[in-house]
Amino acid sequence: MGWEFWTKQLDEEELVVDGGFEDYSTTTGSSSSSSRAAGMNGTGPSNLVDPLEDPLPGVGTYEDFNTIDWVREKSKDRDRHREITNKSRQSTVALLHSISDAFSGWLLMLLVGLMAGALAGGIDIAAHWLNDMKGGVCLIGFWFNHEHCCWTSNETTFQERDRCPQWQSWAELITGTSEGAFAYVVNYLMYIFWALLFAFLAVTLVRAFAPYACGSGIPEIKTILSGFIIRGYLGKWTLIIKTITLVLAVSSGLSLGKEGPLVHVACCCANILCHLFTKYRKNEAKRREVLSAAAAVGVSVAFGAPIGGVLFSLEEVSYYFPLKTLWRSFFAALVAAFTLRSINPFGNSRLVLFYVEFHAPWHLVELAPFILLGIFGGLWGALFIKANIAWCRKRKSTILGHYPVIEVLVVAALTAIIAYPNSYTRMSGAELISELFNDCSLLDSSQLCGYKQVTDRPAGEGLYTALWQLALALVFKMMITVITFGMKVPSGLFIPSMLAYYHHDWFIFKGWCSPGADCITPGLYAMVGAAACLGGVTRMTVSLVVIMFELTGGLEYIVPLMAATMTSKWVADAFGREGIYEAHIRLNGYPFLEAKEEFEYSSLAVDVMRPRRADPALAVLTQEGMTVGEVETLVESTHYSGFPVVVSQESQRLVGFVLRRDLLISIDNARKRQEGVVSASQVVFTEHAPTQPDDAPPPLRLRGIMDLSPFTVTDHTPMDITVDIFRKLGLRQCLVTHNGRLLGIITKKDILKHMAQIANRDPESILFN
Repeated sequence: MGWEFWTKQLDEEELVVDGGFEDYSTTTGSSSSSSRAAGMNGTGPSNLVDPLEDPLPGVGTYEDFNTIDWVREKSKDRDRHREITNKSRQSTVALLHSISDAFSGWLLMLLVGLMAGALAGGIDIAAHWLNDMKGGVCLIGFWFNHEHCCWTSNETTFQERDRCPQWQSWAELITGTSEGAFAYVVNYLMYIFWALLFAFLAVTLVRAFAPYACGSGIPEIKTILSGFIIRGYLGKWTLIIKTITLVLAVSSGLSLGKEGPLVHVACCCANILCHLFTKYRKNEAKRREVLSAAAAVGVSVAFGAPIGGVLFSLEEVSYYFPLKTLWRSFFAALVAAFTLRSINPFGNSRLVLFYVEFHAPWHLVELAPFILLGIFGGLWGALFIKANIAWCRKRKSTILGHYPVIEVLVVAALTAIIAYPNSYTRMSGAELISELFNDCSLLDSSQLCGYKQVTDRPAGEGLYTALWQLALALVFKMMITVITFGMKVPSGLFIPSMLAYYHHDWFIFKGWCSPGADCITPGLYAMVGAAACLGGVTRMTVSLVVIMFELTGGLEYIVPLMAATMTSKWVADAFGREGIYEAHIRLNGYPFLEAKEEFEYSSLAVDVMRPRRADPALAVLTQEGMTVGEVETLVESTHYSGFPVVVSQESQRLVGFVLRRDLLISIDNARKRQEGVVSASQVVFTEHAPTQPDDAPPPLRLRGIMDLSPFTVTDHTPMDITVDIFRKLGLRQCLVTHNGRLLGIITKKDILKHMAQIANRDPESILFN
């Protein structure tokens, strides 16, 4: 995952960072409707100009790579809801409007579930077809995959259930035979050709049309849900290209999965559909509630686990998750799962290709190997994160990052060349997991079920061969995934899996394993190993266990899964508390305050605030006495996103806070629409305009755009409390005062830089604000 910018885009965005968002972020306090009314209805001279009598387009909106004001957005929504409720008592039409407004959230969830479920079904079908195309083609219809092509065949035998006359390999089509060294070479070369073609198309489409479509998208989704603005990341072009290239990337054989990208796809659907409803289109906080539900939808269609999806959204990605969002997430995940089930992309009436159902009980003595799998998963997770982040840093800081197409093609070629000889690396990720999770039966033809058909069913030669191949596949997947995760193609985490098989004559089994009985379920160990590895990489716990439970339908396996998952998390946390998504958030420099990270230092607000002792004085506006020209000069000479308003330069008593964006829009609008506004006009933030000479130009009153209740802390407030306030209220900045006198400002970026400095990391790695 991870999103490292394209060369051209990187240059442009670095200009934005250097030019505008280096310091103060915008307001966090709320300009309530009452305070706005007070500002607009105050008495004063008749020639007083107020540009906010009619709402201005752009006021209260946010620029790209900036953070929303949660408190203001929630206040706006409360005011809107209060107004609708009051009007609903006055007429039938207003009552119907109130009912439709209340119902619109559920309608939106229905649409998100339907759209995401339909797209997921299409992705599954297309990926299965293209993956099979690397091996051959169906003669009765090229659009059929291998399995569907052979469904109607009467010539298929049990021993060769995957072979039928209707499906021919590329060697059969080109050379007329499927046997011999030459046929093998032809199939090998065609496999590599299709892998390179799919990888090339994926990376080219991403680069040309939607650079934001690369990676899994979950680190960016987490950051967006915390209030960050990334324009276009959830747009229609990103959705279209992500959907197409996800199919191509998975089909190319690269060691990646579609689970993470499906969360991004679902969030794109939600963001686009939000524009159909005014209350979600015009309110960033309300839209993020929908995006939280969409994250649950993405996991629901990726794993066929609606409940696990809701818990994933709650545990892993959501920043603000009220009870109403929980219900709507559950409803949307249910609709999405039902839609996917109706499409039935795998032809097995299941929501996922690797659905399994175990029946044999597990034994208490097996807790030891389950915990060992958890330890392995934790070690693998910690190692994977460190190796992947190191590789991504190398990609960003070296010439490698300037040639993403070549990088993808080289990795795809390397993967295809190494993967083809081994049947377990040649098959798709979902098919491999299905093979590993499989509960062997007497009629199973898989090599992993190669037991001798005698009383005790000892392991046969085929099983030993399969285990060697699987061990090599595990090592290969572990190494190649480190390099693949984070390239410029849509990618999720492939789930590494472990396998165990049984021997009745082992000493530890003699007490409870009777001849002829199923002592150990090999697929269960694969499932527990998969959960342990995925838990070690992502640090998910509750949601991961529930997802695995929904995959297997086996309530009795909850304890082994819990034991392995918790062990995996504890072991991985010993090497670092960051999961892979948090590590990529930090790598990309996003302003994200991780709720899991505790602030354990005894610094005070005065130690973190700016300006520091060597810095210039704080740039402020006075409530009266400044002209339009002076305000414009101050704004142009600084790059701050907002300015505190004080009584005067001498007293520095805090009055409020005004946004740079709102200030510029209001002044520009007043110059265009109002007569008499010139550079010499006074800018007034007071309720009553001061007396002025008769020949003076009319003042420009901007009290309506000022936040009258900005969040403040005193200079002696402990930083752990300040960090807590930032997290729980979603603040962007907080003003620091002493006895009501303004001393400085603390932004989210200041806190992140301070935390990075304490942790001996580069504080300049925090890029945005």
